[in-house]
Amino acid sequence: MLFNPSKTLFMTTLIIGIIITISSNSWLSVWMGLEINLLSFIPLMTDEGNLYSNEASLKYFLTQAMASSLLLFSIILFLNYNLLNFNLWNINFWTKLSLINLTLLIKMGSAPFHFWFPSVMNCLSWFNNWILMTIQKIAPFILIFYSFNFYINMMSLILSLIFGSLGGLNQTSVRKIMAYSSINHLSWMLCSIFFSKNLWLNYFFFYYFLTSSIVLLFNLFNIFYINQFFLYFNNNLTIKFSIFILLLSLGGLPPFLGFFPKWLVIQYLMFNNFYFILLLMVIFTLFTLYFYLQMTYSAFMINSWNFKWNINKIKFNFNWFFMFMSFTSIFGLMFIFFYF
Repeated sequence: MLFNPSKTLFMTTLIIGIIITISSNSWLSVWMGLEINLLSFIPLMTDEGNLYSNEASLKYFLTQAMASSLLLFSIILFLNYNLLNFNLWNINFWTKLSLINLTLLIKMGSAPFHFWFPSVMNCLSWFNNWILMTIQKIAPFILIFYSFNFYINMMSLILSLIFGSLGGLNQTSVRKIMAYSSINHLSWMLCSIFFSKNLWLNYFFFYYFLTSSIVLLFNLFNIFYINQFFLYFNNNLTIKFSIFILLLSLGGLPPFLGFFPKWLVIQYLMFNNFYFILLLMVIFTLFTLYFYLQMTYSAFMINSWNFKWNINKIKFNFNWFFMFMSFTSIFGLMFIFFYF
């Protein structure tokens, strides 16, 4: 898909919009970069050839346009307060900063503004879902770091933990499960960016690697629902255990690679005496592990079965690649010896 010239052009423009946003020194240029990013992602969503992608692009456009309007409104409040300083515009600095934080939380789909995120992801291809879960999170997080409001982000952190953990329990769509998993990971990234940008970069790097690996597998086998795990992977043990190890690693189950960034965040929380937040984050992350284990149930069965006919015919041998990703995920905690 990336070798399509039109898609490559829109993807390049999307990245340019992110670069403009994170390297700007004024809020107006930040808003311009976010608009370039939005207008370049909409054609990638609509070029799917089905009605569901058109519905998803419309939902995404309306939500992002509302957030951009609120961001522009808050920028105007800044300008009027600084230039005119009338009583009508005598708004507290932290109130305006919290308004900017709210718009950024809407843009990246954090709770309680997450209701558009699972429905949009459920109508898109895995390539667009990968962009939505990873690349589109970079610019809002960098802006939140420069305009951090403790109370607003702490509220969003707790609500993202709750909705991201409980929302995926009764889902059969893999895309919705990945959406609620992304919302749960947003709470950990919000917590990490509260302490330092380097901690957030570490967490985002591991989240990017694991999410990209899993989305690649889902896209290769056209996996969209949980029952396809039982049908497709029983006659290929290498791919079967590779995808399930990656899922458990994304859930943060020790001793896999996904536990390492969570361990770093837990240490920062303990050193700063945030024990109540730490308890909430650990408890609600166990709920996310439940619906990951629901997908990995067939991998832990002692007896396996397969059909007389071959369901999945793979033209290329990707077993070595899956084994490499699984090896990296299993022995990922070796990074700890290099970190400390």
